[in-house]
Amino acid sequence: MLDIRTITSDQLLDHSHLKPGVRASLLSYPQTINMYRQNAKKTNNNDIQCDFAIFMVEAAKPLENTDTTRWEYLGEAEKLLRQLAARGHAESQYYLGNLYAASLLNKKAKNEYDKAFPLFVQASKHHHADASFRAAKCYEDGLGTRKDAAKAVQFYRKAAALSHPGAMYRLGVAQVNGELSISKNARDGVKWLKRAAESATAEYPHALHELAFLHEKGIDNVVFVDVEYAVSLYAQAAELGYAPSAYYLGECYEYGKLNCRMDPALSIHYYTIAAQQGHREACFSLTAWYLVGSADVLPQSDEQAYVWARRAADKGLAKGEYAVGYFTEMGIGTVANLEEALQWYKRAANNGDKRAIQRIQGMAEGKNNKSPSGRKFASGSCTVM
Repeated sequence: MLDIRTITSDQLLDHSHLKPGVRASLLSYPQTINMYRQNAKKTNNNDIQCDFAIFMVEAAKPLENTDTTRWEYLGEAEKLLRQLAARGHAESQYYLGNLYAASLLNKKAKNEYDKAFPLFVQASKHHHADASFRAAKCYEDGLGTRKDAAKAVQFYRKAAALSHPGAMYRLGVAQVNGELSISKNARDGVKWLKRAAESATAEYPHALHELAFLHEKGIDNVVFVDVEYAVSLYAQAAELGYAPSAYYLGECYEYGKLNCRMDPALSIHYYTIAAQQGHREACFSLTAWYLVGSADVLPQSDEQAYVWARRAADKGLAKGEYAVGYFTEMGIGTVANLEEALQWYKRAANNGDKRAIQRIQGMAEGKNNKSPSGRKFASGSCTVM
């Protein structure tokens, strides 16, 4: 099952639209906040006061943890949100819960799900879809409460009834696979997945990928195999920025999978989408493309090959670490440095790369394994010679 927990707290707390605009730079942040504060105090409108609290949080985010102003802003925002939450304002309950869950109100950067969970439950009583979904996740994962599959399903159903794409996706997967103590029912599960796919967003693209996978493999008497439709679903998820879908399409257009014609431009396009989301295999695949280049699509560049290999290596991909070691040993796209190369080989070896172990042994024996005929680099096996 695709992990919906890849959704970060930063995504859920993104209210950057409430930051001052470019023209607001004529006023200092404290002046802007003071003006906003005075206006917020003049109204009893809960929504306006909630927006001000969110504005305070956005003002605090860029400040260092050691900056007392950061904690003054956050303290004021927390106090106001707690007052609004006590009045039953659902958005304040939900947003405050997110702040606690994301550890933004804790100086030790500790997640406070014990405070977040009851706020999610309170907001869900006001038919808040996101809060219902978060409450369900808390019950499923035991965050701030004990694990309770039945309660999780109850809140997922509540969120799904409010058309929450994440909740519909989770219910769909649970029914297809028989999870969360739900009886396995692929037909009903697929219905939920279809509904979730129709409501997919950049935050919740998972159902598109899952439905594509099911149409790629098929389920007897429930889902027929249709690879063209599967590719179209993967493409929809990829365009929403979903890295696993984009990476898979990159492979499809590189190797001709799923009846896709081999198309370097599309392969590089989708690998780039995935790589920009930090997908380490996609970063490594771009290394291969830059090493060989593609006529009229991508100029060959050892320097860019090194850059993308380094990104994959920094994310702990063993073959990426080996490639960086090799590039550094041979001076491909970077300055040759045997000591640094050896360190990368050791990292790769610790992550199980057998070629790195052989390279370390070769360097210890004082051998120069540089190929007189150049090099070969294949993304599938990371063969570097």
